[in-house]
Amino acid sequence: MRIGVPKEIKDHEDRVGLVPSSVAELVAHGHEVLVEKGAGRGAGIADRDFVKAGARILDAVDAVWGEAEMIVKVKEPLAVEREKLRPDHLLFTYLHLAPDPDQTRDLVASGATCVAYETVTSATGGLPLLTPMSEVAGRMAAQVGAHALENAAKGRGVLLGGVPGVAPAKVVVLGGGVSGTHATTIALGMGADVTVVDRSLDVLRRLDARFGPRLKTAASTRETIAALVAEADLVIGTVLIPGAAAPKLITRPMLKTMKRGSVIVDVAIDQGGCAETSRATTHSRPTYVVDGVVHYCVANMPGGVARTSTFALSNATLPFALALADKGWRRALAEDPHLANGLNVCAGRVTHPAVAEALGYDLLPLDRALAA
Repeated sequence: MRIGVPKEIKDHEDRVGLVPSSVAELVAHGHEVLVEKGAGRGAGIADRDFVKAGARILDAVDAVWGEAEMIVKVKEPLAVEREKLRPDHLLFTYLHLAPDPDQTRDLVASGATCVAYETVTSATGGLPLLTPMSEVAGRMAAQVGAHALENAAKGRGVLLGGVPGVAPAKVVVLGGGVSGTHATTIALGMGADVTVVDRSLDVLRRLDARFGPRLKTAASTRETIAALVAEADLVIGTVLIPGAAAPKLITRPMLKTMKRGSVIVDVAIDQGGCAETSRATTHSRPTYVVDGVVHYCVANMPGGVARTSTFALSNATLPFALALADKGWRRALAEDPHLANGLNVCAGRVTHPAVAEALGYDLLPLDRALAA
């Protein structure tokens, strides 16, 4: 199979879909890998590194999309990229379709087969291709939140860990999953006063066992969230419903009760955000202020640490990329129900239940998609 790796064009998105070691594995399996010139530069990977691994470097992005049968990316294709999709293309990347009707419409119209990293599952019920970026985003959330609290960033001027004689910042983490756990790790490590909110008591028990009395936990209700965000200096939103839009846990009335200069870091923004006032931002302009509250809603947070993120992501995606390339997508999905959960669009139809429900599409069942 001919596998194309285009350069990412989203604002400050410096990750790349494959690293040289992954290219070498694909080449060893008999596949041809086409990499756009300069695609790995932002992650510190030179074209010559891809060439040594067996890839062919193409000067033009149109050549990559034109020659490739399978496109391996990091972020969802932007409008100009979606125009390049063909019915015979297999697209393997993050999509986050539920809050993005324009992208969904274009992918459906393209006729391409689109497998989304974020809805591939594991035998243990996890999301193996989302996990590495959730780990990165969670760790970054405390870091960028600490910066956003500084006066120069229009924050309250509060140091996350405080100093002797001055209390640390109060941090509320909404969601105790992968991102929430990693955000908690860093925030506690910086000395903050941290409370994690989750609707699952099992999750709260796990966190309590892991972090001990340093961490406060709270069962999620609207009343509890309202009370906690009103006292918080930093709120980190990490809630996730696989494939679906994130629930709006922070309402506009709640926002009005928050301290002036407090900060919301909405890690859930890829799925539409967990605050009613959240809207996607970029690394170039990461924050904005509503009702005196600083919002950090960068939709590709891990792109800010592109080298770490690229290698972490490629480690996770390689086995699935090999399966798709070696077997073809129909056989690969038929033999692996967890990879099959990644199928979001096929033959001009939506194939993921959460996406279909969120955007009002008729669902094409998997068995019919495989036969299409």
